[in-house]
Amino acid sequence: MSSPSLSPSAGRPRGRALRRTLLALTLHAAQAFGAPMLSAGKMTFVDANTVVVADWRAGQLHTLTLPPAAPGTPAPFNLKDVSGAIATALRTRPERLRFEDMAVRPGSEVAYITLSVDGKPVLVSVDAAGKVGRVDLDRGKRESVAIGDLPAADKKLWRDTPAASFTVTDMKFHEGKLYVAGLSNASFASALRVFDFPFKGGAAVSSVEMYHPVHNQLETRAPIRKMVITNLNGEPTLVAAFTCSPLVTIPLKDLKDGAHIAAKTVAEFGWGSAPAGMVMFDAGQGPMVLLTHSHKSADLMSVADIADASTKPSLSTPIKWPAEPTLGIKSTYIPMRVAHIDNQDATFFAALRRNEASGAMELVSMRKGLFLRLSDFVNEYDFADFKYPANDQWSGVHRTLRTDEGYADLAPPAKP
Repeated sequence: MSSPSLSPSAGRPRGRALRRTLLALTLHAAQAFGAPMLSAGKMTFVDANTVVVADWRAGQLHTLTLPPAAPGTPAPFNLKDVSGAIATALRTRPERLRFEDMAVRPGSEVAYITLSVDGKPVLVSVDAAGKVGRVDLDRGKRESVAIGDLPAADKKLWRDTPAASFTVTDMKFHEGKLYVAGLSNASFASALRVFDFPFKGGAAVSSVEMYHPVHNQLETRAPIRKMVITNLNGEPTLVAAFTCSPLVTIPLKDLKDGAHIAAKTVAEFGWGSAPAGMVMFDAGQGPMVLLTHSHKSADLMSVADIADASTKPSLSTPIKWPAEPTLGIKSTYIPMRVAHIDNQDATFFAALRRNEASGAMELVSMRKGLFLRLSDFVNEYDFADFKYPANDQWSGVHRTLRTDEGYADLAPPAKP
């Protein structure tokens, strides 16, 4: 697939990189005097004690060094009203909370959540017992860098949504570099920024185009929403998902300052939804990628299938609406819809989701390989007079899930 003839780097001053470096140094100096954070959005852990938080209002990324934590004992989250617990800890009301992102601190079994309270940024920690801690964003050890090339402050989407709020849509750390997806102020607005880490200056910025089978066009504005980094056929590669819902691959070696990248579209998972989370894991069947969505069930695919698709030409023809809504890689349907998801440990995913009946935000765990919470449903197995038939394959699974979810007393006996 060919790229448009217009290059996003055309006409850019040669001194852009120098100016970004000077701006970054200025922000480092400003941070030394305690400049406050203005927002807390997307986040990612670099290691067990270091988290990076995006501050789109200030146009910065902040590295926060957390106090050392003892290794956590694996235990599932079953917090049915984590919004209430957080509100109590912050001495506010749940309806004043806006949840932004969630990530699990490696090795700790503790989830960290970015949010705002009446527009003010907050970072909290939550353990499986429901204990909430607040991270002091302004007094702890913090290093900052300018994101650069920000969307115009007065640019709006859907009238009221600042385009700048999409400056960072996802972040991943890989081998000494921080990969940041989002929007820039260039005509090709979909951007991938790559920062050396620890921060040493501005980012190398690449713009991204991809073919979108649902829309049947090359797209250069809408940003990557979720991504992971893995080796495909021996090549370190970014696997990324966009709204409505194409999946693409981009070799990391192609990401250079000023480059315009033609991503390879390897799958189309259907219209009318936005990626909510993307995680890699291995539950015994080899490396897998789980892609969750805002308005439909999740897609599970193997890294081997993505690698195979990446050796073939990019998708370049539209879907056949409505009879054939998908193209490319065939995923496995997973009955999961969450707001945010992360690897908790080798056994569980941790997920933030909204309870549709109560409106409360829940922090729950889901067992890898099973991908659901049995207590979300009422079915034939749940009635007191139900008897599992001899040699039933599900009684053991149900016993495990009921115990995970806090209902060990309701778990079926070892034998029917």
